[in-house]
Amino acid sequence: MENIIENFRNYLEVERNVSAHTRIAYIADVQDFAGFLQKSSIIKDQNEIINVEPEIIREYLGCLYRQKVKKITVNRKISSLKAFYKYGLRTGKIQNNPAEMIRTLKTEKYTPTFLSVDEIFELLAVKNENSVLGLRNRAMLEVFYSSGLRLSEVAGLDLTDIDFNQKLLKVRGKGRKERIVPIGGPAIKAVREYLGKVEEIRKNQNGDVFKRPLFLNSRGERITTRSIARIVNETAGKSGIGRKISPHALRHSFATHLLNAGADLRSIQELLGHESLSTTQKYTAVNINRMMEVYDKAHPRTKKNET
Repeated sequence: MENIIENFRNYLEVERNVSAHTRIAYIADVQDFAGFLQKSSIIKDQNEIINVEPEIIREYLGCLYRQKVKKITVNRKISSLKAFYKYGLRTGKIQNNPAEMIRTLKTEKYTPTFLSVDEIFELLAVKNENSVLGLRNRAMLEVFYSSGLRLSEVAGLDLTDIDFNQKLLKVRGKGRKERIVPIGGPAIKAVREYLGKVEEIRKNQNGDVFKRPLFLNSRGERITTRSIARIVNETAGKSGIGRKISPHALRHSFATHLLNAGADLRSIQELLGHESLSTTQKYTAVNINRMMEVYDKAHPRTKKNET
């Protein structure tokens, strides 16, 4: 008997070519919905999930609401079910998509967290040990800010992805889409210094010499995203910025600083690898908020300056 959810997993990986993170989230959401249906005695077997009415999906969403699940999580689950039933429609397993008319919830506008230019300089000025791991940490931070990469993109870099002469990086983004982005001189220098010592641990690594990971852990294996996030947070703690940050804050800082310096949104969209310009436009809100703060403090006719 075919496993409809397993077939959906294969479809996401082979045909949709989605990232592993997205694939895991979609499958977990579909399995959660199947679990709800079985617990409610609506279906007996997971494969029966393919044949449900829209009202059942709404009942499930109502259950999530009563459990006070965050809106952003509910919206992700809706997206997962929409993708699953689109797959069912495409493969002829169903004639109508029960999730088609389900709308996502309105959420609060998200304003990216970013560091000021001075804070970035403080972070990058943190002294690391002159060991291979210390040089690696420095190089990763420089690459983050220099090229505005996602956490998974930094972890996924291979040695062959850097063109030192042209100062370019080949990046594999969401959905394994590749893009070419510039990398600045300080980041190039930091990576070179790291590579000058990395052979100390690279000798422990096996695999294709042409697909060797750029950033390694102490065992000579590709560093994990969790380890990178920990390193960024620890470095922030050693700096004078006085707050915790995530790797994504460096990406947000990259985009915000470019926008403040006059870069156009289309260029920033390409650099960040955003599929839609609307995703990039959230940085204009950051810029407007900053301008309003300056305006309120400086303009003689604002309320704060009235006497």
